[in-house]
Amino acid sequence: MNGESHLDDMVFGRRYRVTEKVGAGGMAEVYKAVDETLGRTVAVKVLRSSFAQDPAFVERFRREAQAAANLQHPGIVNIYDWGADGDAYYIVMEYIRGTDLKSLVRTQGPLAPAQVAEFGEQICAALAVAHGYDVIHRDIKPQNIVLMPDGRVRVMDFGIARMTDGDDLTQTGSVLGTAQYVSPEQAQGRPLTAASDLYSLGIVLYELLTGSPPFAGETPVAVALKQVHDAPAPLRQLRPDVSPALEAVIMRALVKDPRGRYATADEMRQDLRRAAHGETPAAVPAPGSGIGDTTVMPEVRATPAAGTPQVRRAPEPPRRRAAWPWIVAVVLLLGVGIAAAAALGLLGPRTVQVRDLTGMTLEEATTSLAGDGLAIGDVVQEYSQEPTGTVFAQDPKAGDRVEKGTTVTVTVSKGIEMVDVPAVKGMSETEGYNTLRAAGFELQPIKRVYDAKVAEGVCVGTEPTAGASLPSGSQVTLVVSKGIETKAVPSVTGKTSTEAKKTLEDAGFKVKITEDYSDTVGKGKVISQDPDTGVVLQVGQTVTIVVSKGKNETTVPDTEGKTETEARGLIEAAGLQVAIVPSDAVEPGDVDHVVHQDPPGGSKVPYDTVVTITVAREPAGP
Repeated sequence: MNGESHLDDMVFGRRYRVTEKVGAGGMAEVYKAVDETLGRTVAVKVLRSSFAQDPAFVERFRREAQAAANLQHPGIVNIYDWGADGDAYYIVMEYIRGTDLKSLVRTQGPLAPAQVAEFGEQICAALAVAHGYDVIHRDIKPQNIVLMPDGRVRVMDFGIARMTDGDDLTQTGSVLGTAQYVSPEQAQGRPLTAASDLYSLGIVLYELLTGSPPFAGETPVAVALKQVHDAPAPLRQLRPDVSPALEAVIMRALVKDPRGRYATADEMRQDLRRAAHGETPAAVPAPGSGIGDTTVMPEVRATPAAGTPQVRRAPEPPRRRAAWPWIVAVVLLLGVGIAAAAALGLLGPRTVQVRDLTGMTLEEATTSLAGDGLAIGDVVQEYSQEPTGTVFAQDPKAGDRVEKGTTVTVTVSKGIEMVDVPAVKGMSETEGYNTLRAAGFELQPIKRVYDAKVAEGVCVGTEPTAGASLPSGSQVTLVVSKGIETKAVPSVTGKTSTEAKKTLEDAGFKVKITEDYSDTVGKGKVISQDPDTGVVLQVGQTVTIVVSKGKNETTVPDTEGKTETEARGLIEAAGLQVAIVPSDAVEPGDVDHVVHQDPPGGSKVPYDTVVTITVAREPAGP
């Protein structure tokens, strides 16, 4: 995969199609992409070519990405996949929407102590899981912690963070940002432990409360020197509303000597919780114990840049020699002797290198281990994207050396977890959103629709609908009501009744039609409407239109000489009324016939006009 290709052409692993570039850092560029196998949005972090060309770096990258992918916790951004595509090495991780804590403080300023304590608890919980897998983050900083829409924080960049521990602190730019959060031992290039992450977390919490980290300088080296030698300003001097308990927890995390910090992330988490509830933190040492006091670490020696004068420190007074360096030396000599004996075969081949079991079936893994004198230990089954029945994690890790007879714990894939979309209809928007997130789905932008039966802000349902079975992590759209839709009544006056009815129905209204005569509006066209044009109604309400029957005028038929029955029929057919006046017949043939009418035939009169006809009757006897 050529990193210079156009975005539309970028596909990693024949699966992850890039849609846009979302960020870049000193080590990698980050893209938003679509997993075309599972149909979900992911983030793809691609290492810059300068790192990808270092074989040792690439191998460490592979191991760390594999280790980080095993971390499963609500507070850790999931790593789904990793691989190489041509000369591009990439990590595929969960695509999240949120605000990193650095941006949050930059825009909102220092946070409330209670909120900082809560964030600290959540970050400690995530670190406790990682440390349980012997994974040290090594780059805890506010930029790597994201505040989610539901108020939770999540830690990202496990795995790739470990790749940066060899960066030269004389570099500038992105390294400067990292130097503000490194532990003293990391600044000196000493071995790191879980306590190193807790020191960095202490820096983060300090910054969240004060608005800036405790140490700053013009160069990364200057900042690193302060991490090693300088004590941070007491929190309550900068932020008096911080409780002594919370200050004590954070300052304990910032102790220079790792042995004086919290032993575990869970221990720090419990103290943060106690501080948040106004209780005395259990792990904070009593005043004068010396454990929490600032300890100056040995001097860090950085190689000065060309042309830069080297700073010379005054010699320190001689110190009494301690016994422990001799003990360490003896132990090291013993270790060298044992290693030499092993190399000469004097101790026998008691250890073997653990094979990489990933991708094997349980039966294949058992056979492979047996050939090396090892055996399968616990078998853990978990959902994953790996093929069902194959190993995707192991402990000890591939490449570790162990004694023969050791058992290896393997994690076997149960395949992709299928999850039913929960029913959220009737829930509030926030409740529905959190319910879907808790079920493991990725939320698309909320779809808002009008609904006459569901109040505004209440969930109407989901797409796909509730009960649909989807792979965990699939995209689901929450549908929320905008309430009853209203519209302005359109003008239909002068339109034909057919046109008017269609216009109103297309706007969502019901239509009632009545008729009336009009001397000015042609027959079949709308005379008036109710409500009038522009009145706002709820969609589904009724608009009444009056349609013209034409002019109120008809021609009087000529009925003279017709029988009474014939005359009545003609007059009523013309839309007129009939009045009959009897009259004695003059001629015998006139009996029961019309001998006169008023108005006369051919006259133009309004409808319903009374036409009087005179009908001859048999004369009465003498």
